[in-house]
Amino acid sequence: MILTRPSVEADVPRQRELWKLAFGDSGAYVDNFYNNYYRPERVLVLEEDGVVQAMTAWFDTDFVVSEQERYKAAYLYAVATHPNARRKGFAGKLLQYADSYLKEVQGFQAVTTVPAQPSLHHFFGGNGFQECFTHNQLVLGKMDEETVKNLELIAISACEYGYLREELLKNVSHIAYPVDALEYQAGCCAISGGGLYKLRLAEGWSLLCAEGMEDGFLMLKELLSGKNREKIMENALFQALQAFKGLIRVPGGETKFGMLKWLDPELEAKWDWSKQAYMGLGFD
Repeated sequence: MILTRPSVEADVPRQRELWKLAFGDSGAYVDNFYNNYYRPERVLVLEEDGVVQAMTAWFDTDFVVSEQERYKAAYLYAVATHPNARRKGFAGKLLQYADSYLKEVQGFQAVTTVPAQPSLHHFFGGNGFQECFTHNQLVLGKMDEETVKNLELIAISACEYGYLREELLKNVSHIAYPVDALEYQAGCCAISGGGLYKLRLAEGWSLLCAEGMEDGFLMLKELLSGKNREKIMENALFQALQAFKGLIRVPGGETKFGMLKWLDPELEAKWDWSKQAYMGLGFD
């Protein structure tokens, strides 16, 4: 017997097992989710004969298209199926249930997701999602660390980061995150010694969401700047960051990242799929 439902506290050990098997994340990373963001209704599960075999969490976000257009959009996260239960269509069934639950019970108008690997874009495409969110991903090589001697980053709270983020993205179609989601991201950053930061430059505030990666690499999951955002590669901050080796994500570009599905047929009918939007933080 197959049953789809919101999770309950008793499901947590099984959810943790599925998460680790699917993504290989460390215990600290999974702990951060369950200690700082989890509530039972924020995770949906599929069980087979009384055993949970698939799960997905969701974040309450907004899809901001313009000052007049703002849509309630659930970001589906940690879509996972137990390895022994794959090829049974469970993930697809769970996504169908999520559509109904999020629309009818939670009042969402759309859902988004960030496929865990490129091959999964095809899977989500087969379940009604389409490409929507892109960014420019830049690869940095190790350079002379003297270039960062005057770089003074200021650690900030999730609340301040969220406020400044909306200011910097007010002319860009994007996903807006609530404070509790940004607090979850801050916890992910802290595991590797990173965090949420701001830096004052001549052109205004810049924001950085920084995580460490394996082999000493730095991942700037988001780098937002003030004026002349399209010329961010030329400003002092970018030049300073070249002292690190790693990846930087900035708005714009053609790198596929997140996908969108409208739950409201009228919104889907009027949406121009040639439009690109910015998601930024994918908690990936």
